[in-house]
Amino acid sequence: MVLVVLDIPPWGIAGMLVNCLLSIVNCLPTFEGPLKATEMKSSEKEKQLVEVLEVVETTDINDLVVFNDDFNTFEHVIATLIRVCRHTPEQAEQCTWLIHHKGKCTVKTGAMDELKPMKEAICEVGIDAKIL
Repeated sequence: MVLVVLDIPPWGIAGMLVNCLLSIVNCLPTFEGPLKATEMKSSEKEKQLVEVLEVVETTDINDLVVFNDDFNTFEHVIATLIRVCRHTPEQAEQCTWLIHHKGKCTVKTGAMDELKPMKEAICEVGIDAKIL
């Protein structure tokens, strides 16, 4: 089994999982007539899909969430997300608007050891962030 790690935007994890599973199902051979050695039965397809889901469930993916406050300017938050999280200017601006209007935004997903230095750098400049 192969596990591929992707840098998925926070708003697309569920969509990416569905697309991935659909791609797997669409790539599996269809059956017409007797099975050949290279073809799989339907139950084998289901087992393969379950194995993929189990792998996704066992990975340790965390969210770096930035919270809204009344002190930091849009420009400061955008510049920090570009510098620390390596966002594009457009992505940083979109996250900042979400933080402002919804109160928080997941700005990065990944392993704890990857997110911890980012969280510390964000907090050092006076922005409230947590790893969830």
